[in-house]
Amino acid sequence: MIRPTQSEDKPAILAIAKAIGFQPDEIETLGEMLADHLNGNSELWFTDDDQGPVGVAYCAPERMTTGTWNLLFIAIHPDQQGQGRGTALIHQVEQTLMAQGVRLLLVETSGVPDFDPTRQFYRHCGYEEEARIREFYDAGDDKIVFRKALQTGD
Repeated sequence: MIRPTQSEDKPAILAIAKAIGFQPDEIETLGEMLADHLNGNSELWFTDDDQGPVGVAYCAPERMTTGTWNLLFIAIHPDQQGQGRGTALIHQVEQTLMAQGVRLLLVETSGVPDFDPTRQFYRHCGYEEEARIREFYDAGDDKIVFRKALQTGD
């Protein structure tokens, strides 16, 4: 069941982030972002709940644009990956944003070989590589931006 994220989901979401390899400072930042959302910011958070949270997606509007959002975080617990949960979660995000008239959804990810499965996932979901910023995250670690038009004509 995919549903809006609630405050009681926070420990499980942070545990998912830890399970997929987030570092302590990244987990702390994610916790702060979730707290901001729970305080009423306009971002969207969804939780995949299977008798407890097993996945999460977070997106926010891109400032100074009309109808452009960023998918900033999507994760499925490693024990639950490969079952279509990530695809269902990203589809829920897209459907919700389309209903709000959002035109464009962007996703950023790393260009290192360890992220090949992540990039394949986005391609599988209909995203196209739009840009690459060489050595953005670190030497030898490009930032790759994927794009998907949510409204026709974009």
